Amino acid sequence: DPGGRGGDHAGACAAVEMTHPPLDRKGLAITVCTFLIWGVVPLYWHLLKAVPSFHIIAHRIVWSAVLVLGWLLLKNGLGWWRQIRAQPRAVPLLGVSSLLIAFNWGLYIWAVNAGHVVETSLGYFINPLVTVALGVVVLRERLRRPQWIAVGFALAGVAWLTVQAGSPPWIALGLAFSFGLYGLVRKTVAVDAVAGLGMESLYLFLPGLAYVVWGEFGHGGGFIDGYGWRDDLLLVLGGVVSAVPLIGFAYGVRRIPLSVVGLLQYVAPSLQLLIGVLVFKEAFDATRAVGFAAIWAGLVIFASDGLWRARRRDALVAASAGK
Repeated sequence: DPGGRGGDHAGACAAVEMTHPPLDRKGLAITVCTFLIWGVVPLYWHLLKAVPSFHIIAHRIVWSAVLVLGWLLLKNGLGWWRQIRAQPRAVPLLGVSSLLIAFNWGLYIWAVNAGHVVETSLGYFINPLVTVALGVVVLRERLRRPQWIAVGFALAGVAWLTVQAGSPPWIALGLAFSFGLYGLVRKTVAVDAVAGLGMESLYLFLPGLAYVVWGEFGHGGGFIDGYGWRDDLLLVLGGVVSAVPLIGFAYGVRRIPLSVVGLLQYVAPSLQLLIGVLVFKEAFDATRAVGFAAIWAGLVIFASDGLWRARRRDALVAASAGK
């Protein structure tokens, strides 16, 4: 809310969006790019497999905070802080979102390094369903019949994959709900995407820095003398890898319906699947293929419906302009 009017104005805007959420094309494009980046990012973290998981997480927090806060200060001084302070709800809500994203980062990197790659992949297939459910239940977003059919196919695929896992997928559920709730919180905070991430970075910076310093004093850290220049550079650039997609996600999630965001989130785990099979040579049997096929069928239905409606809308606009 640039005008600083706070809850009433933001609430009115949210009410309008719940009923007729606009499909902003720029927001859609940026959101798609965000999930493409998240789809290939396991290749990056794989390069840091020699570094302990929680040290990777701490460095992600520290270097992304340095990047984001430095950019904000150079660009606009403390203007971003005044924008957030003008909305009393924004400060505590961004505190909640910072905890959610820190939990998500930590659980993901720990799970990958502990050998639970399949379950983390399942988590990011469950995540869009959680996001769609939050959009419908909390924000009262409406799905058309083809969208419900698409969600049904996706739900069937995820249910199949879950059953085949043989035990409750606690890691997958933790990843799905933490990021789904993160998206919901960020959608309800009417602040600039980078400014919001800056506030989240402030909450996480000191704990992250404390852990990095603690590690350097004989507790598994090796940034100063141990990891080597290659891993040190990758840890620093990990701040960029962490911050840029989150900025894109926070930008897009406020401009397109949360139900659309939810279904677009299948892009990232699909790419991760291809990387796992083609690059890391992980097993992909017929049982898993059934679940993935159902999910892709839902995506085809959803995309086809969106394309048809976009073309129909453009034709109506062109016909009105020609009158």
